[in-house]
Parts: sequence; structure tokens; C-alpha cells
Amino acid sequence: MDKRPRLVDVVMCLALVGCAGIAAAQTAPPARVTDAQAPPNAPYREVRIPAGTKIGVRLNTGVSSSASRVEQPVDATVIAPLRIGGAQVIPAGSRVKGDVVAAQRSGKVKGRARLAIRFRTLTVGSEAYPIAAQVSRVAPATKAKDAETIGIPAAGGAVVGALIGGKKGAAIGAAAGGGAGTAVVLSTPGKEVSLPRGSVVALRLQKAVTVRVPVK
Repeated sequence: MDKRPRLVDVVMCLALVGCAGIAAAQTAPPARVTDAQAPPNAPYREVRIPAGTKIGVRLNTGVSSSASRVEQPVDATVIAPLRIGGAQVIPAGSRVKGDVVAAQRSGKVKGRARLAIRFRTLTVGSEAYPIAAQVSRVAPATKAKDAETIGIPAAGGAVVGALIGGKKGAAIGAAAGGGAGTAVVLSTPGKEVSLPRGSVVALRLQKAVTVRVPVK
């Protein structure tokens, strides 16, 4: 018997192998898309915000010269979009963060209350940018009021002194009256400075900052 494979048998085997390969190719899972093959992120362009630009924010943290401490964290929200060249570069709702750098209570003898906040970070969407901006407040002077406090008792003392002992009594009375007024001033602290939560302040950028803006 001739054991050599017949031509018909060989052809049939090749046909079966080819059909199996085609079926396997049709049912194979699709190739997984890797990060390198994924579509790129939306394009951005860089926009430079110049130094001196003002940004309006609303404080989410209340601060005061009497209660706050240096390095106390402060958070605020941008209240209106900032536009440059017609394009919005900082949307409303962006956040700025910083801390208290000065909190000085008012003194009884001298020294007005002072409060200062330095903002260091601007967050737009998921991007955070370093910034330099500061807000400071100083209590108003009270010299006019102090003069009133000292002067009225002094005048009253002079009148009483004059009634008692003429010019010499007037001088003594004025000195006594003035002394009483001074004591009142020394025992009364000046006004404090306060920026409650919800206060709206304007930040002025001390340095330019570059942000990324989506290209539409």
C-alpha cells in the first residue's frame, strides 16, 4: 500500500488550518489602548498676568488684629473673572490661599493696630500657581480724639483753678485737669482692625504670574 499522503488529503488539511486561523482572528479581543496611544489633552496656551493686576476676592477666613496670629492660614475665593485681551484667564470661583504675616493689637500708650495677609497660591481648576500678593490694614489714628480727651478736662480744671486762686490757681487747675485727661487716654486702647469672613478685598499682584488657558 502506498503510504505517501495523497494530494487531496494535503489540500483538505491546509483548508482546515486556514479556516481555524480566520475564526480565531475574528473572535480575538481588541488590542488595549495604552496611555501613549490615548488622544492628547486639550491644547493650552500660556498667558502672562502682569504685576499690579488687581483681583477681587471674598475671604472665607475671618481675621483681626486682636484675635489672629502670625502664620494663621487664610483662604479666599475669586468673585469675578479676570480677562486679558478679551480672554478669561482666571474664572470666578478660583481659590487663593495664604497666611497672616502681621497681627498687632492696638497699644494703650502708642502703636496702632495692624493686620497683614500675604497670599501665596492661586488655584485655577486643577492647576496651582505661586503668586505674591498682600492685603494690609492699619487702624485709624486717634490723635484728634486724644486731644479732645486731654483738652476738655484741662480747660475745666483751669476754670475751677481761676475761681479758687486767680492766675496761679488757673495754672495749677489746668495741670491737674490735663493730668486727668491723660490718664483716660493711657487706659483706653485704640481701635482694632478686623476683616470678617465674607469681606471683599482687592489683591494686587506684586509679581507677574503665567497661567495656562485652554484654547477653544
